Amino acid sequence: MSGEKRILEGVRVLDLSRLAPGPYCSMLLADLGAEVVMIGGGRTGAPIPALRRGKHAIELDLKSAADRALFDRMAATADVVLESFRPGVASRLGVDHARLSRLNPRIISCSLTGYGQDGPLAPRAGHDINYLAIAGALGTFGPPQAPPVPPLNLLADFGGGGLLAAFGVMAALFERERSSRGQHVDAAMVDGVLSMMAMPFADWGTPTLPGRGEGLLAGTMPAYRTYECADGRYVAVGALEPKFFAQLWSGLGLGEPEDAPDHLDPREAESLTRTLEAIFLGRTRDAWAARFEGGDACVTPVLEPGELASNPHIAARHPGFALDRVPGVPRFSRTAAVPGRAPDRGETTTALVRLGLTPAEAKRVSARPGGDGGDLSWPPVTIQERKN
Repeated sequence: MSGEKRILEGVRVLDLSRLAPGPYCSMLLADLGAEVVMIGGGRTGAPIPALRRGKHAIELDLKSAADRALFDRMAATADVVLESFRPGVASRLGVDHARLSRLNPRIISCSLTGYGQDGPLAPRAGHDINYLAIAGALGTFGPPQAPPVPPLNLLADFGGGGLLAAFGVMAALFERERSSRGQHVDAAMVDGVLSMMAMPFADWGTPTLPGRGEGLLAGTMPAYRTYECADGRYVAVGALEPKFFAQLWSGLGLGEPEDAPDHLDPREAESLTRTLEAIFLGRTRDAWAARFEGGDACVTPVLEPGELASNPHIAARHPGFALDRVPGVPRFSRTAAVPGRAPDRGETTTALVRLGLTPAEAKRVSARPGGDGGDLSWPPVTIQERKN
């Protein structure tokens, strides 16, 4: 890593968010060099442990006048405040943008919620699956004649939520260089998913109106799906273009490249799929991966998380990769995104003094124990386990 400053070095972020989307947003900012202070308090829930890296952690009760006064002093010198309260809660706690901007006209406030700050659903609770459903995305996932299947919580919580919120914060920081003024970022996960569905929605606007499990990228076309291998593991095939499918065809020993059938013809899809299924069952996953290594048939092994550290490509780009330490992204030529360790109490105290607290105040709030996880801990535990 060079001696140059990291991209967000000197940017101070106060993170009031919980669970996954907000902490993921602030993790991305911390990886780029921002000084992030997670602020817990009461039964408001705790962020996922994997998303806490590189952040200071303190405990404030925003319903307490004394602790709110401490927050105000930090906000007066902060650059960003991130929160994930339901609409109206930030105002009741006195941490809404209208009030904070009076303390600090340059401050950027980001409200990361499921449904946004307005609209009929704004006050409702929800999770990733609900936001996918309302955004018209959930109904597109899964095989035909079966219930929709959510892709974990990747699309709304992380893609349309935390990632786009970080993008919004970065854009607001950039604009502030011109105007010298902060602004409020209303980052709704439903909105983020709507944006990410731009290409699939275009397909739905055609006269063919594909349904769930239909269409080129739904995972049911013979050239774009997974296939089981002899050892029960899978390969992923993405040979959409004719030149790639021709390499797949010859690599499977089915004939010369020029003899490959029209893999995009829906009338041939069923018989072609059966042919490919039978062929792939003839070798193990790794044997097929080796067979197509170095070519452009777009065949890759479906890796389990535990295999990533030993995968040659992952190991080459991210030496020392571990499941509890995903890499900082993206890669920059001069100013690296570096996952940080959790600061110790002394470092947190020093950071809080820079934010306007006295050493005694900083030591007091940084020494408080963390919250109890609120209504949802991670990994989730049963009600009986909570009682025990």
